[in-house]
Amino acid sequence: MARYTGPVCKLCRREGEKLFLKGARCFTAKCSFEKRSYAPGQHGATRRAKLSEYGIQLREKQKVKRIYGVLEAQFRNYYKKASRQKGITGENLLQLLESRLDNVIYRLGFAPSRKAARQLVLHRHFMVNGQVVNIPSYTVTPGDKITVREKSRKLGIIHEALKRTSDETLVPWLRVDKAKMEGEFLEKPARQDIPIEVQENLIVELYSK
Repeated sequence: MARYTGPVCKLCRREGEKLFLKGARCFTAKCSFEKRSYAPGQHGATRRAKLSEYGIQLREKQKVKRIYGVLEAQFRNYYKKASRQKGITGENLLQLLESRLDNVIYRLGFAPSRKAARQLVLHRHFMVNGQVVNIPSYTVTPGDKITVREKSRKLGIIHEALKRTSDETLVPWLRVDKAKMEGEFLEKPARQDIPIEVQENLIVELYSK
């Protein structure tokens, strides 16, 4: 499975903002972005070129790709699928990305980051509707129940992640029962309920050229 394996803090620096790719570390003084918020590279601290219209659209696409941890070919497939659906293409795209199993597990609070959620899924620690699923890109649909496997319920990474979550941080389209270590995907999220600051219309404009 192809995936980005380089230093993730460089991705935040390249986009010029925190993408919260390393979970709890991003909220501490150890966060690399806090120390070096300029772009990576030899001249990153002294030079940041003014972006063209195309450059702005490209950076927005790259930001969304990096937030959800998908590569170009997969992201383009999501866009094509979103463009064929009824409704607003940009919102459809975000809905598809939010419906990925690794993202849902992260949103439920079972993992400190999407990257960690992806690893937990690959190692078969979760079930969907009673069946083990080890595909991070698996699309969760309304009514699906996600459960931590019985043998995985003592994992420290899951317990630590749950401690840092609260009712205030849970999105309204998910339900979680911490005691039972299970959650439910209630409905497809509305745009206003997806807590990421991106301009998805710029991505649509980019791919429409």
